[in-house]
Amino acid sequence: MSRFTLPRDVYYGAGSLEELKNLKGKKAVLVVGGGSMKRQGFLDKAVGYLEEAGMEVKLFEGVEPDPSVETVMKGAEVMREFEPDWIVSMGGGSPIDAAKAMWTFYEYPETTFEDLCIPFNFPELRKKAKFAAIPSTSGTATEVTAFSVITNYETGVKYPLADFEITPDVAIVDPDLVANLPVKQVAYTGMDALTHAIEAYVSTLNGPFTDPLALQAIEMVFDYLPASYRGNKEARENMHYAQCLAGMAFSNALLGIVHSMAHKTGAAFSTGHIPHGCANAIYLPYVIKYNAKDTVAAGRYAEIARRMGLPGTSQKALINSLCEKIDEFNVQLNIPKTLKDFGIDEEEFKEKVAKIAELAVGDACTGSNPRPITPAEMEKLLTCTYYGTEVDF
Repeated sequence: MSRFTLPRDVYYGAGSLEELKNLKGKKAVLVVGGGSMKRQGFLDKAVGYLEEAGMEVKLFEGVEPDPSVETVMKGAEVMREFEPDWIVSMGGGSPIDAAKAMWTFYEYPETTFEDLCIPFNFPELRKKAKFAAIPSTSGTATEVTAFSVITNYETGVKYPLADFEITPDVAIVDPDLVANLPVKQVAYTGMDALTHAIEAYVSTLNGPFTDPLALQAIEMVFDYLPASYRGNKEARENMHYAQCLAGMAFSNALLGIVHSMAHKTGAAFSTGHIPHGCANAIYLPYVIKYNAKDTVAAGRYAEIARRMGLPGTSQKALINSLCEKIDEFNVQLNIPKTLKDFGIDEEEFKEKVAKIAELAVGDACTGSNPRPITPAEMEKLLTCTYYGTEVDF
């Protein structure tokens, strides 16, 4: 038996933020990030709509990029004091991910972070509050997923938390919130969305409900990401929907080792934090070539290329076309081809790669990757992504 879970309600389209005024409750905690929603006036709008719904509103502001365990615990404490029946989070993946974890600790103060790191080990939520998510970037799709990524800065490791309990009740996908995204964010989040869709399509848990969502998302990213990067408003709106469709796919089909690698390298190097979407964009072509040694995965990568109208008469040619298309996107979006080009120090990479490889193999996303991988193979693969060498194993 398989399971397919989405939010109960997804509201989309320009101005859909206004749906907040139709939520039923007495108190809401509104969790936001670094200030862009406030500067653009969306925070005030959201507060106004919630108050129009008859709710008392408390803000939790300043969730950092790649939210920390400490931030999660502070937010949960605020919630325990305020006792909201709605938790609303607006912003990029970070505040929404953080709010999902806060929600759990609010309802279950006695649980431990270590408990939640075990995939699909969450207690039953909605005993005290429901959850609404409103994305302001077009990539993570955390507004429709069963995942949250929290960083332990003491160890430098990201923990992807996974459980259908933290799938939001309501998602509001309003393109107005992404109209003024910085181009770097458009690039990184767009490639994150593409990675989500491709990994979901080749995942060992793919199925008849997730495949159409993944393919539609890939097609929309191919059609709209370059124009969105150049600032086209229609393309920007369609990318917001594409990333949501990709999220629906991967929340149920899960992901693969592109994400395992990105999770374990994002905060690992002193010479520079690697934004999640940027890391995915770098790793994706290398991982496709690694996974394509598996015959089932090769067939599915070739099918993606065929469906997208990429050139090639043989399976190998189609897979090469897919990798070339991703490389082409990375060039257009000013994303480096290798970790070395990104600026990671070579000596530090050599010093840390074995440990990173071990952690990546143990990541929650590795289990649904179509081709198994050992720590030694992961180290070789990461080395290919550092130097730009061919994946021939």
